[in-house]
Amino acid sequence: MSEHSRFRGERGQASPEWVGLILLVALLVSGALAGLGPLPLGVSLARAIGARLVCAVDLSDSCERDPELAAAYGADLVQAVRDHAPMIFYEYGMRALPIDFRACRSATCGDAGGEGRVWRTDGGGPATTFVHVIDCRAGEPAAFAGANRPTDCSGSRAGNLYIQYWLYYAESATLRGIPVVGAKGYHLDDWESYQVRVGPDGDSDARASSHNGYNYQRGVQDWGSDAGIGIVRNATELVGLRNHNGWGPEIGFLFVSGGSHAGSVQAFLPNYSRLTPPRHLDLVPLEPVAAGEQAAPQFAIPPPWRKQVWRDPEAAGTG
Repeated sequence: MSEHSRFRGERGQASPEWVGLILLVALLVSGALAGLGPLPLGVSLARAIGARLVCAVDLSDSCERDPELAAAYGADLVQAVRDHAPMIFYEYGMRALPIDFRACRSATCGDAGGEGRVWRTDGGGPATTFVHVIDCRAGEPAAFAGANRPTDCSGSRAGNLYIQYWLYYAESATLRGIPVVGAKGYHLDDWESYQVRVGPDGDSDARASSHNGYNYQRGVQDWGSDAGIGIVRNATELVGLRNHNGWGPEIGFLFVSGGSHAGSVQAFLPNYSRLTPPRHLDLVPLEPVAAGEQAAPQFAIPPPWRKQVWRDPEAAGTG
């Protein structure tokens, strides 16, 4: 056995003494934090310490990179969450980046200038995507840290792994630039999503939220879904003009429209001037936030954990 192989083998194991030491430190830290009283949502010190302690025992590469994900989902799922994260393309003229609402909730700190590759706002904040996992591979939803709401793994959902990537923007302006009615399309807080479905055979599909529904490719065929009119959406799917429920083969891309931030998996690339590579996305598990929603801020629109798709990964609407 080579020195390198021996070293990797030793890193993958933890002696009882080492585990005991980690648990002792965890108890001491938890006791110290308890004396401080409840921590505000924006202070993730306790969660960060807990995640690091988990990774101190696990010591896998994926755990070292994404300790919060490992603490929420376990080391086995971390790589899948990272592998399926999309490359995000932004439409010409769009300045907003998906951000961490716990640190920023305004365009002042959430926008970024320039073109090409971008993953930092003008205020220095990272491009951030929140994550929600529904694991139906055993036929029943897996329980993750902070997942305090039952999820639906019945019917065609059974056997699938669903990974939802949630993007928060400080504001939305669907009708930006349109005289008179422009203000009617504006609201604070905007949650959009890119969702991946991995089947039992390993094939994966993706879809993106767009207004009141989910789309794969931008076009007039998605009007019924965008407007939330089920009869029109179902008719276009029945005649093959639109992917069923917005799902289509995963290609690893998310295209974001300026103003509304409506998404699609396929689009005309020259219409987009900036992108964020997936390796530069901060991925944050959303289940712990949902579990502590009493401490969460109020949003102008329902946050992900209040949407139907949080519980039913095949939901057709975004409400």
